[in-house]
Amino acid sequence: MAGEPVTTPAERAALVAAARTSIARGSKSFAAASKLFDPATRERAWLLYAWCRACDDIADGQDHGHGMSRVDDAPARLAMLRTKTEAALAGEVVGDMPFDALRVVVAETGMPHAWPRDLIAGFALDADEWRPRTEDDLYRYCYHVAGVVGCMMAVVMGVAPDDEATLDRACDLGMAFQLANIARDLDEDDRAGRCYLPTDWLVEVDIPPGEQLKPPYRPRLAMLARRMAIRGAAFEDSARRGTPALSPRAAWAVLAAAGIYGAIGRTVADRGERAWDARVTTSARDKLGFIARAGVQAWRRAKLYPPVPRDPALWTRPRTG
Repeated sequence: MAGEPVTTPAERAALVAAARTSIARGSKSFAAASKLFDPATRERAWLLYAWCRACDDIADGQDHGHGMSRVDDAPARLAMLRTKTEAALAGEVVGDMPFDALRVVVAETGMPHAWPRDLIAGFALDADEWRPRTEDDLYRYCYHVAGVVGCMMAVVMGVAPDDEATLDRACDLGMAFQLANIARDLDEDDRAGRCYLPTDWLVEVDIPPGEQLKPPYRPRLAMLARRMAIRGAAFEDSARRGTPALSPRAAWAVLAAAGIYGAIGRTVADRGERAWDARVTTSARDKLGFIARAGVQAWRRAKLYPPVPRDPALWTRPRTG
């Protein structure tokens, strides 16, 4: 039952400490935003991050998001992820920190089991060397690898698992993050043999398969990256409008993260053909600026983001029921 202890305080503290180390190594942006949560939410956010990070690392043969490479045993890796995740969802002690971290979060929040399974399904798409053909395919992928994480984080922040309207906005934030990541990492993905630009988009601008990073096609690629950034900005705006449903500190963290990741997408768009000459990052100074602005936005969120229906033109996540 949600809320019941599933491990001793000492064991839980050890999991939290390890998860804190994981987020510090894996994502300076998320680590910075997580400090804005109240202590209980912060710990659960770290625990959830540790599981998400570990799954991503195992699936992509990387270390805390660094050094992505082709893997020769993708089906075996995926099977292991599923086995350990199912054990954690069943409340079993896995003996592997990230999966025991998931076990704790699920038990403490009542998180629907469908969501971790949806994330694993996203890794299965990569294991099958799947590529998006249409824009809708792209959004479906973004949901599985990031939008559903937004839903999980919302429950960590206290949103009820059946609050569909707020969960839609939370999913929108994950979608915005992933679109920014894809635009930024086109070159890194290409080196790993991946491309998340819809085939329809590439055909539209006459870029041959696998040649999008070559100099002759950079202007066209920059146009597509700008399109992706614009799509991401629409999801980001929608997500911001869900923050009045959150506690002040949770809203602060969400708005800070939205500003930080939104800046990544905008910078990629602004750099044009040179967007992939050096990895786009957000400096520590800029992060502090976004955090400060987000504090003001969180305080004024009821006025800044009054209730409006979610844009029906935006892609909508699947329901778990």
